This record gives sequence, C-alpha cells and structure tokens, in this order.
Amino acid sequence: NRLSKFEDTSDAGRAVRQEALKIAVLVMSPITPHVCRELWAKLGLGEIEEATWPEVDDSALQKRVVELVIQVNGKLRGKLEMAPDAEEDEVVTEARKIENVEKFLDGKEIRKVIHVPGKLLNFVVS
Repeated sequence: NRLSKFEDTSDAGRAVRQEALKIAVLVMSPITPHVCRELWAKLGLGEIEEATWPEVDDSALQKRVVELVIQVNGKLRGKLEMAPDAEEDEVVTEARKIENVEKFLDGKEIRKVIHVPGKLLNFVVS
C-alpha cells in the first residue's frame, strides 16, 4: 500500500521504488512463482531462481523516535516525540514545556512520576 502511494519522481525515488518492487517480488516468489517470474523479467533482473534472498538490516528496524503519552493523574494531557532510550529527567523536562501539561501541574505538588520508557510519562499530583 505504501509503495503505491510513493510519489518521489527523482532518481533516488525511482531507485527506492525499484528496490522495493524487487524485494516484494522476490519474497512472493515461493507463493506465486509463475507471476513473480514474469514480474522479475519485466523488472529486467534476469532469472529469479538465481537471485539471492534479501538480508535483514537490523538497524532499519530500530525506532529512532517514539511518541510518548504524557499524563497528569492518569489523564492524557499531551504527546511528545523523543528517542526511545531517553532518560526520565530529559523526558520530564520536555514534558513540562508542553503548555497543556504545565497548566495541570501549575501550583500543584508532584507526588510521583511514573515513567515507562518509550511509552508514557505520568505525573501524579495533589
């Protein structure tokens, strides 16, 4: 679905589309060998039977940014995009910069901070 909506017409965009099509056809070939053989030929890649299976790039699977839910007393007050391994102090500092969060913290005592790395930050206030 993403590939059909990919609209980059630059040389780099065409190379990305070509690589994505190549991998899609190759991994579908055990299930639909006849169709994939024709598609592989249309892509101008020779014999599909001689192609090597694609290697997994583990670094591409790592999330560089995650969306953290910011709560005050268990109620959603904001969202924040940060590195998944961000320290609690850093997340608290950034969360307090969110206007809606600060509005609910202003003048109240923070009794507890619950931080689930990569997921949420909850301020328990009284």
